Amino acid sequence: MAARSTAPEKRPGFFSQIRTLYTFTQKEFRWLPFLLIGIVLVGIAIGVGIGLAIPPIAPWSVVLWGITGLMLGILACLMTMTRLSTRAMYKKIDGMPGATGHVLSTSLGRRWQASETPVGINPKTQEAVYRAVGRGGVVIVGEGARGRLTRLVNDERSKVQRVASGVPVTVLYVGHGDDDVPIARLAPTIKALPKKIDRATMAAVIKRIDSVSQSLTSLPIPKGIDPTKVRAPRPR
Repeated sequence: MAARSTAPEKRPGFFSQIRTLYTFTQKEFRWLPFLLIGIVLVGIAIGVGIGLAIPPIAPWSVVLWGITGLMLGILACLMTMTRLSTRAMYKKIDGMPGATGHVLSTSLGRRWQASETPVGINPKTQEAVYRAVGRGGVVIVGEGARGRLTRLVNDERSKVQRVASGVPVTVLYVGHGDDDVPIARLAPTIKALPKKIDRATMAAVIKRIDSVSQSLTSLPIPKGIDPTKVRAPRPR
């Protein structure tokens, strides 16, 4: 019997990732090719202009500055595609059940702790409540119709205030209403909260909340979003 191969799975190369990033972004922004070409041409023009402006003017100097401008243009293209791919991802997941959990678990950074799994959910309507804990206190995020989220949000807020008295609790609702936070602005809004507690208090709050949280393994998790399919690929 032949031995099974133990070779690690081959990861996509740099140019393969760039192609995937471009394809993902261009599906949402059809004008992307023209923008990238314009950025490259502007970079070359700036490089050539610098070469012509710095005496003594020599052909080799102009060429070198032109190549430098080309490289800077390519770098600017990569940065532009990365930013646009993030916008495309948010547009794709906007309104999907579970999008809030995906953003909280991937976009808050190390200063906040959050899970992709909701801490409260209405199995019939898929309205869900998520929680994040950081230096800004505790943030409760409602996903769905605000009227049907009232009980879930109040239950979670009462639980947090019971075990973490004195810690500020902020409630946000994801949506496009007057007082709602668009999914694309959710992570920046949470990160912008002023620091209210120190690291030791934050760790204690996380421990206390986790100790009283009920297990949600038997609850149905909102479907409709597969982060591996909508997350914008990034070149390594």
